[in-house]
Amino acid sequence: MSEAEARQLLVELAASLFARGFSVGSAGNISVRLDDGFLITPTNSSLGRLEAKRISRLDADYKHIGGDKPSKEVFMHRAVYRARPDAGAVVHLHSTHATAVGCLPDVDPNNPIPPLTPYFVMRVGRSMPIVEYYRPGDAAMEPAIHAAALGARAVLLANHGPVVSGKTLTDAVYAAEELEEAAKLFLMLRGSAPRLLTPGQVDDLLDTFG
Repeated sequence: MSEAEARQLLVELAASLFARGFSVGSAGNISVRLDDGFLITPTNSSLGRLEAKRISRLDADYKHIGGDKPSKEVFMHRAVYRARPDAGAVVHLHSTHATAVGCLPDVDPNNPIPPLTPYFVMRVGRSMPIVEYYRPGDAAMEPAIHAAALGARAVLLANHGPVVSGKTLTDAVYAAEELEEAAKLFLMLRGSAPRLLTPGQVDDLLDTFG
């Protein structure tokens, strides 16, 4: 995919997320890996009103070289890309239900959402650790995100929202959407005893779909 195509796809997918309430105001940011650098949504921009030509361009060392000023959370994306060399895109949202799960004090910090559906496992993976709370924009969270992302495609920032990676931008967006739906199911089922996928079923999904 060319840089121009990546810019246009980023605009289209971000607008779709915004239109469906996965982000509000200027919340959230999205990045895409290029052959020689990265694209990332500009600071204080709305995912619903991006302009392809104004998307921030970073070089391979994450330095700003074009477009509008980048998101203040570049370090968050850098942490994931460095932890996951296979990641082609990173999506950070403040989606309601996933963020709500990140506010609960009594969930498993290593895997707060159990394997309720096959598509959650297929898109997000076996685990999704919670990263302890840091002030938004605080670069001190970079090593914590990096450590968590070494073993997971997605992490959940406590009281903040999910950070999701994928091999492509479309993969990352689909995973972020599936995570939000899984979080919604988890909250609906709290207090009951839902049937979970067994470890063997989870293994089968990951062996089959990666």
